[in-house]
Parts: sequence; C-alpha cells; structure tokens
Amino acid sequence: MAKTILIVDDSESIREIVSFTLENEGYNVLVGEDGQDALKHLNKGPIDLILTDLHMPVMNGIEFIKAVRSNADYKTVPILFLTTESQAAKKMEAKEAGATGWIIKPFVPAKLIEAINKVMR
Repeated sequence: MAKTILIVDDSESIREIVSFTLENEGYNVLVGEDGQDALKHLNKGPIDLILTDLHMPVMNGIEFIKAVRSNADYKTVPILFLTTESQAAKKMEAKEAGATGWIIKPFVPAKLIEAINKVMR
C-alpha cells in the first residue's frame, strides 16, 4: 500500500510541483492550503509524513506543527519544513515545535525524495 504524504503550502505552484514529484514516486498525496485547512486531513486516515511551509496565512507552519503534535496519533509522524526560511533561530523554533527536518526552497526534486526516504518509516 502506498504511503500518504500531506503537503501544506499556501503557494499553489509549490503544491503542484511537490504533488507531481511525490505522485511520480508512488505516494498518495493530500493537500492543505494553510495549517488550518490541512488539519481536516488528520482524522481521515493515516498520514505517513507531512511537508509544511512556515509562512502561511491563517495558521503558520509552527502553529500547525504544534496542533499536529497535540494529536496522539501524530506524535511520531515525520514533519519536514519546506520553506525559503534558513535562519538558525527559525530552525530551532521549528524543531522545538516538533519538526523532524528542514528543506530550503527552491528544492531539487531528487533531494526532496532523498530527505523523505531518510525520515519515512
């Protein structure tokens, strides 16, 4: 059975590029336009990995990660930040919120898949 990855990003073009990349690798893909929109997917079945942006309207990536981690079913699901942000302080804040790793945009599809394969169970 294919693994399911949730993409959370307010950029439609990023969602499309990441979806295309992941679907070509055989993953099922769910999409959220921001953190609040993405939360609806948490109760619809298992999610094996989450990719989220940091800067989004309504609920940003840090707030989203905290909400995900407060759900017992998602305490250990890998969460990767996919963002333009590269400041060490932001990385630490994300890690403290529960992020597993960090990928800087623009990304190389092969590197994205490599990072996912490293953290996916």
